[in-house]
Amino acid sequence: MARPNIADVRKLSGDQINEQVSATRRELFELRFQQATRRLETPHRFKEARIKLAHLLTVQQEQERSATTADSAS
Repeated sequence: MARPNIADVRKLSGDQINEQVSATRRELFELRFQQATRRLETPHRFKEARIKLAHLLTVQQEQERSATTADSAS
């Protein structure tokens, strides 16, 4: 899986970002479970999933901040 470009993540809507955050957290949980049961074949997926989650949460926070500043400006 290639790392998502932050510009691509910024194009997503709030609902899409929430869905992706949930899916990425579920993926991290499954990876930790596989690691605990010694069935993990691709340990590099941890880093990719953490980076993807960080991108998603950053963009989500940016969107929330811009919405509150737009509301307070009006």
